[in-house]
Amino acid sequence: MTNQLQGEHRRQGRIEVVCGSMFSGKTEELIRRMKRAKFAKQRVEIFKPSIDVRYSEEDVVSHDHNTITSTPIDSSSSILLLSADIDVVGIDEAQFLDDHLPEVCNELANRGVRVIVAGLDMDYKGVPFGPMPALCAIADEVTKVHAICVKCGALAYVSHRLVDNEKRVLLGETQEYEPLCRECYQKAQQNK
Repeated sequence: MTNQLQGEHRRQGRIEVVCGSMFSGKTEELIRRMKRAKFAKQRVEIFKPSIDVRYSEEDVVSHDHNTITSTPIDSSSSILLLSADIDVVGIDEAQFLDDHLPEVCNELANRGVRVIVAGLDMDYKGVPFGPMPALCAIADEVTKVHAICVKCGALAYVSHRLVDNEKRVLLGETQEYEPLCRECYQKAQQNK
Protein backbone atom coordinates (compact mmCIF):
# COMPACT_ATOMS: atom_id res chain seq x y z
CA MET A 1 0.00 0.00 0.00
CA THR A 2 2.88 2.40 0.67
CA ASN A 3 4.13 1.96 -2.91
CA GLN A 4 0.71 2.88 -4.22
CA LEU A 5 0.67 6.12 -2.20
CA GLN A 6 4.17 7.07 -3.33
CA GLY A 7 3.15 6.47 -6.95
CA GLU A 8 0.22 8.82 -6.57
CA HIS A 9 2.55 11.66 -5.61
CA ARG A 10 4.97 11.10 -8.46
CA ARG A 11 4.90 13.88 -11.05
CA GLN A 12 3.88 12.76 -14.48
CA GLY A 13 5.60 14.54 -17.30
CA ARG A 14 3.71 15.55 -20.40
CA ILE A 15 4.02 17.64 -23.53
CA GLU A 16 1.29 20.13 -24.42
CA VAL A 17 1.43 21.95 -27.76
CA VAL A 18 -0.54 25.11 -28.56
CA CYS A 19 -0.36 25.87 -32.28
CA GLY A 20 -2.09 27.90 -34.97
CA SER A 21 -1.62 30.96 -37.15
CA MET A 22 -0.44 34.39 -36.06
CA PHE A 23 -2.95 36.37 -33.98
CA SER A 24 -4.70 33.19 -32.80
CA GLY A 25 -3.83 33.47 -29.11
CA LYS A 26 -1.02 30.89 -28.84
CA THR A 27 1.20 33.02 -26.61
CA GLU A 28 -1.82 34.21 -24.64
CA GLU A 29 -2.69 30.57 -23.88
CA LEU A 30 0.93 29.76 -22.96
CA ILE A 31 1.02 32.72 -20.55
CA ARG A 32 -2.34 31.67 -19.04
CA ARG A 33 -1.14 28.11 -18.39
CA MET A 34 2.19 29.26 -16.98
CA LYS A 35 0.55 31.79 -14.63
CA ARG A 36 -1.80 29.07 -13.35
CA ALA A 37 1.19 26.82 -12.65
CA LYS A 38 2.92 29.67 -10.77
CA PHE A 39 -0.29 30.28 -8.79
CA ALA A 40 -0.26 26.57 -7.88
CA LYS A 41 3.24 27.12 -6.40
CA GLN A 42 4.94 25.08 -9.11
CA ARG A 43 8.46 25.98 -10.17
CA VAL A 44 8.24 27.34 -13.71
CA GLU A 45 10.67 28.53 -16.36
CA ILE A 46 9.74 30.02 -19.73
CA PHE A 47 12.05 30.09 -22.73
CA LYS A 48 11.90 31.90 -26.05
CA PRO A 49 14.23 32.13 -29.06
CA SER A 50 16.67 35.00 -28.64
CA ILE A 51 15.84 36.24 -32.16
CA ASP A 52 12.30 37.21 -31.07
CA VAL A 53 12.75 40.77 -29.84
CA ARG A 54 9.52 42.24 -31.26
CA TYR A 55 8.10 43.41 -27.92
CA SER A 56 10.89 42.63 -25.47
CA GLU A 57 14.35 41.10 -25.46
CA GLU A 58 13.58 39.03 -22.38
CA ASP A 59 9.84 38.77 -21.73
CA VAL A 60 7.30 36.68 -23.59
CA VAL A 61 4.64 39.16 -24.70
CA SER A 62 1.35 38.38 -26.43
CA HIS A 63 -0.18 40.57 -29.15
CA ASP A 64 -2.58 41.77 -26.41
CA HIS A 65 0.51 42.88 -24.43
CA ASN A 66 0.16 40.33 -21.62
CA THR A 67 3.63 39.46 -20.42
CA ILE A 68 5.62 36.92 -18.43
CA THR A 69 9.34 36.84 -17.70
CA SER A 70 11.35 34.45 -19.88
CA THR A 71 14.86 33.32 -20.65
CA PRO A 72 16.03 33.95 -24.25
CA ILE A 73 17.93 30.99 -25.76
CA ASP A 74 19.84 30.29 -28.97
CA SER A 75 19.36 26.51 -29.06
CA SER A 76 17.02 23.94 -27.58
CA SER A 77 19.89 22.24 -25.72
CA SER A 78 20.03 25.31 -23.44
CA ILE A 79 16.61 24.36 -22.09
CA LEU A 80 18.01 21.18 -20.55
CA LEU A 81 20.85 23.09 -18.92
CA LEU A 82 18.59 25.79 -17.50
CA SER A 83 15.63 23.76 -16.28
CA ALA A 84 16.98 21.72 -13.37
CA ASP A 85 14.49 21.44 -10.50
CA ILE A 86 11.66 22.90 -12.60
CA ASP A 87 8.10 21.53 -12.57
CA VAL A 88 6.76 23.28 -15.67
CA VAL A 89 8.71 24.46 -18.73
CA GLY A 90 7.12 26.87 -21.21
CA ILE A 91 8.52 27.45 -24.69
CA ASP A 92 7.22 30.26 -26.92
CA GLU A 93 7.76 30.69 -30.68
CA ALA A 94 9.01 27.10 -30.90
CA GLN A 95 9.00 27.17 -34.71
CA PHE A 96 12.16 29.30 -34.55
CA LEU A 97 14.11 26.73 -32.52
CA ASP A 98 16.21 23.88 -33.90
CA ASP A 99 15.06 20.37 -34.84
CA HIS A 100 16.37 18.91 -31.56
CA LEU A 101 13.51 20.55 -29.63
CA PRO A 102 11.27 17.44 -29.75
CA GLU A 103 14.08 15.36 -28.19
CA VAL A 104 14.57 18.00 -25.48
CA CYS A 105 10.82 18.08 -24.73
CA ASN A 106 10.69 14.27 -24.58
CA GLU A 107 13.62 14.17 -22.18
CA LEU A 108 11.98 16.73 -19.91
CA ALA A 109 8.62 14.93 -19.99
CA ASN A 110 10.35 11.64 -19.21
CA ARG A 111 11.88 13.33 -16.14
CA GLY A 112 8.40 14.27 -14.92
CA VAL A 113 8.31 17.84 -16.23
CA ARG A 114 5.18 19.36 -17.75
CA VAL A 115 6.27 21.00 -21.02
CA ILE A 116 4.02 23.60 -22.69
CA VAL A 117 5.08 24.60 -26.20
CA ALA A 118 3.52 27.37 -28.31
CA GLY A 119 4.31 28.05 -31.95
CA LEU A 120 3.18 28.55 -35.51
CA ASP A 121 2.20 25.26 -37.10
CA MET A 122 2.78 26.63 -40.64
CA ASP A 123 4.84 29.35 -42.26
CA TYR A 124 3.41 32.08 -44.51
CA LYS A 125 3.31 29.65 -47.47
CA GLY A 126 1.22 27.11 -45.54
CA VAL A 127 4.18 24.73 -45.07
CA PRO A 128 4.69 22.97 -41.69
CA PHE A 129 7.18 25.06 -39.73
CA GLY A 130 10.39 23.93 -38.01
CA PRO A 131 10.06 21.38 -35.20
CA MET A 132 6.30 21.97 -34.79
CA PRO A 133 5.07 18.92 -36.79
CA ALA A 134 7.31 16.59 -34.77
CA LEU A 135 6.19 18.24 -31.52
CA CYS A 136 2.54 17.78 -32.46
CA ALA A 137 3.24 14.10 -33.18
CA ILE A 138 4.81 13.38 -29.77
CA ALA A 139 2.56 15.66 -27.69
CA ASP A 140 0.20 14.28 -25.07
CA GLU A 141 -2.18 17.10 -25.96
CA VAL A 142 -2.42 19.44 -28.96
CA THR A 143 -4.57 22.56 -28.87
CA LYS A 144 -5.04 24.23 -32.24
CA VAL A 145 -6.19 27.82 -31.82
CA HIS A 146 -7.55 30.00 -34.60
CA ALA A 147 -7.46 33.66 -35.48
CA ILE A 148 -10.30 35.18 -37.46
CA CYS A 149 -9.86 35.78 -41.19
CA VAL A 150 -9.58 39.54 -41.71
CA LYS A 151 -11.30 39.28 -45.13
CA CYS A 152 -14.44 37.22 -44.39
CA GLY A 153 -14.61 36.45 -40.66
CA ALA A 154 -14.17 32.67 -40.95
CA LEU A 155 -11.61 30.77 -38.88
CA ALA A 156 -8.12 31.60 -40.11
CA TYR A 157 -5.97 28.89 -41.64
CA VAL A 158 -2.63 30.61 -42.28
CA SER A 159 -0.58 33.74 -41.60
CA HIS A 160 -0.56 35.55 -44.96
CA ARG A 161 2.51 37.70 -45.54
CA LEU A 162 1.71 41.20 -46.78
CA VAL A 163 5.24 42.32 -47.63
CA ASP A 164 7.38 41.18 -50.54
CA ASN A 165 10.07 39.13 -48.84
CA GLU A 166 10.92 35.48 -49.50
CA LYS A 167 12.84 34.84 -46.26
CA ARG A 168 11.13 32.08 -44.30
CA VAL A 169 11.74 33.80 -40.98
CA LEU A 170 10.56 37.39 -40.99
CA LEU A 171 9.47 38.71 -37.60
CA GLY A 172 6.48 40.94 -37.90
CA GLU A 173 3.08 42.11 -36.78
CA THR A 174 -0.08 43.39 -38.47
CA GLN A 175 1.93 45.44 -40.98
CA GLU A 176 3.64 42.28 -42.26
CA TYR A 177 1.02 39.54 -41.71
CA GLU A 178 -2.71 38.98 -41.67
CA PRO A 179 -4.69 35.87 -40.72
CA LEU A 180 -6.68 34.41 -43.63
CA CYS A 181 -9.00 31.43 -44.05
CA ARG A 182 -8.11 28.83 -46.67
CA GLU A 183 -10.39 30.34 -49.35
CA CYS A 184 -9.21 33.94 -48.85
CA TYR A 185 -5.58 32.77 -48.74
CA GLN A 186 -6.00 31.00 -52.11
CA LYS A 187 -7.54 34.13 -53.60
CA ALA A 188 -4.65 36.24 -52.26
CA GLN A 189 -2.13 33.85 -53.80
CA GLN A 190 -3.87 34.02 -57.20
CA ASN A 191 -3.78 37.83 -57.11
CA LYS A 192 0.02 37.99 -56.62
